[in-house]
Amino acid sequence: MVLSAGLALNGCTSLTENVVRFKGLSDCEPAKTLLAQPQNLGPASSTHALQCAMTAVRESSDPVLLKSSFPARLALHLAERSDPPQKEALANEGVTRAERALAIGGNHDGAVHYYLAANLGLAIHDHPLQAADNLSRLEQELQKALALSPTIDEAGPLRLLGMLYLKAPPWPTGIGDGDKALDLLKKATVDYPNHPLNHLFYAQALWEIDEKSSLANQELAVGREKLKTGPWGYNKDIWNKEFSDVARELPASTD
Repeated sequence: MVLSAGLALNGCTSLTENVVRFKGLSDCEPAKTLLAQPQNLGPASSTHALQCAMTAVRESSDPVLLKSSFPARLALHLAERSDPPQKEALANEGVTRAERALAIGGNHDGAVHYYLAANLGLAIHDHPLQAADNLSRLEQELQKALALSPTIDEAGPLRLLGMLYLKAPPWPTGIGDGDKALDLLKKATVDYPNHPLNHLFYAQALWEIDEKSSLANQELAVGREKLKTGPWGYNKDIWNKEFSDVARELPASTD
């Protein structure tokens, strides 16, 4: 399961046969059934169900399906549950799927831009040089997503754009901007207060930009409660780890 050299991150990519192959899928439902209601496949779906659906997507030539955001979203869900190098390979496939969707008419769908950026961010997460080269592209895709579909994934474009401004190097070497990060992430918590990552990311910004440990810890507590009580499926374990990582960085409230 290796990352294909043909799946470059700068510019248009193309699918090759060097993608993650899944085992034990002999009991998958027919492709027509699997792909009939893509909105039902998500965080609560089993990994097996997502793998069956991804296999069906790879074999599909349906232009409506291929220009939608579903293939890229499916790749992202699988990538988030995988370990390297499968994680990078699946995220790269998500980028490729989104690029193809844009090329055949999905460019007015904010969800396609959103899942392209989400997959790209995951694919380059552990590669600083690639990350630096793709900052502008990430910003552009997320800005398009925000303009076209601001509510997708409960303020997903606000959330990811805010984190991009928080983590990127500041001018003149990068696009980082602490004030923009705080504004966007605060808006995400106000507009969609039930999504745990909105509070988690806002907590990070409050501490890293303003060193407001009291407010940051409050947001962290709210986010953990939302994670505990919300319908987040298999994402709970993934996000719990992120909350624990941030909690270790935050000092006890001193402000």
